[in-house]
Amino acid sequence: MNEGRLLRQYEALLGAVPQSVWVLSADGVVSLLRDGGMPERLWHPDGESSWMDAVHPKDRDWFQRAWRKANQQRAPLDTIVRVRLEEAPDRFRHIKIIAAPVLDGSGELEWVGTATDAEDHWRTRMREKLLARMAPVPAAHNLSEAFLTTAAAVVPELADAVAVFHVEGDAEAAFRPAEGIPAAASPERVGLAPGLPPMHPLDADFLLGPAVQEVIRSQEAGLLTFPPGGPPEDSLSRVSVRWLREAGATSVALLPVVVDGRTVALATTATCRGNPPSDEADVYLLQDVFQQMSGPLRRTIELQGIRDMALVLQQSFLAVPPSVDGLAITALYHPADSAAEVGGDWYDAVRLSADSLALSIGDIAGHDLDAATAMGRVNSILRGLAYDSGPAASPAATLSRLDRIVQALDSPSMVTAVHAVLHRQADNAWHIALSNAGHPPPLLIPADAPSRYLHDLTAADPPLCVGEALPRNDLHAVIREGDTLVLYTDGLVEVPGTDIGDGLRHLRERTDALVRKGVSQLSLIRALLPPVQNRWDDIAVIALQARRER
Repeated sequence: MNEGRLLRQYEALLGAVPQSVWVLSADGVVSLLRDGGMPERLWHPDGESSWMDAVHPKDRDWFQRAWRKANQQRAPLDTIVRVRLEEAPDRFRHIKIIAAPVLDGSGELEWVGTATDAEDHWRTRMREKLLARMAPVPAAHNLSEAFLTTAAAVVPELADAVAVFHVEGDAEAAFRPAEGIPAAASPERVGLAPGLPPMHPLDADFLLGPAVQEVIRSQEAGLLTFPPGGPPEDSLSRVSVRWLREAGATSVALLPVVVDGRTVALATTATCRGNPPSDEADVYLLQDVFQQMSGPLRRTIELQGIRDMALVLQQSFLAVPPSVDGLAITALYHPADSAAEVGGDWYDAVRLSADSLALSIGDIAGHDLDAATAMGRVNSILRGLAYDSGPAASPAATLSRLDRIVQALDSPSMVTAVHAVLHRQADNAWHIALSNAGHPPPLLIPADAPSRYLHDLTAADPPLCVGEALPRNDLHAVIREGDTLVLYTDGLVEVPGTDIGDGLRHLRERTDALVRKGVSQLSLIRALLPPVQNRWDDIAVIALQARRER
């Protein structure tokens, strides 16, 4: 009587708890004792497939290990695992499984367990874990660091691949990889689960697909699901579709990162290798994670704004070289490949008379707005001194005057410069008098001989702003018809950790090789620039070629 009453009480208790009760026999047959009102119907045994087939592919390995350990030790099992929904084979739900070993009447081991819906609990716990991983992001020094932290947080638990792109302009424009992520995206800069193919290099004009345009415009996340390796070609870019096919992708989540009401970045994640696609709940979690990048993105945007203003200021001082009969003048300025740096490089050319020209190039130490504004002041003073001194002035005397004025009125960092005055001579030749204040030597490219420097490094005088009343000297040379003279800043020849002598030798060898190919002056100057990714410093170049008078 008491046993019957206890059984009824136990059954009543089970009926009040939203869980399923099951038994796994020693020969692997699963029997459902009670369907406990689960939100979705879970996998039910059909007599042909293993119950382990219902477990999510990403959970199968660790869950099998846990199950074997429990069997070997005959110890209870208590864990949360993703299980396929019977009515939606491509959807999974987190289930809390508690199982206990018991011996049947014949002494064989079987298992009795419960299955309880744990989706909300798992989502809450996962959100807390992901946000804890993202805690360093607001303090990240740069966007690349923030991205790497974010990628590590979501791969491979929520996604198999993740990439972040900086949105330029509106949804109709192209976009490029976020700062610090090279155009030829590599696994170090793109979060990829092990075994996935590398990302394809992105073209310079990587166009958005319609689905991405809509996400950027609406600022609402998008989710595309599709058969393994079959992404929709009409929604994504060609390069994306190609990679998703190779990776056996099943879904792509498109997540806008919004800063001050503007979509400034797009985070994309993908499930790959035939893994079940993400669902809306995954997208909500991913949105929370990637929005944590808004802080570093805001700082990046602010730094870029400062850099843009500084570049405008800097380039406003780089006047277009004057037109001088008998001379072809070319000038270029390229900033360093950095999101936050500007520099103090400048060039200038001032026509002193019909037959004379003042030429200068210089570099103020530093890579910030202060260096750019100091450059403007020093350049303006030198330009005024050169014009006031006239064609007969000694370049060394002009630099000495500049040194005294700048040190008296300002406190800039060290300044290197070359200042030259050119005078027309007969037969389309030009005489050059120049003074070098600690700057790399000018390169002369004769029309009929290998290139050479006008002087060696030891012939340069000390830089400006390093002492008072330092002696300065004039050097003299002649350029004849067809000769080219190149003045440049150290970004063209210096590489951190290497000797500048090696850089000077490489520049001369590269020049001679280009001249032998018959490259024109403008093309030559552009070809001498190092690749963008190797430009650690600003580069300013001004070159002139003696020509026959018109």
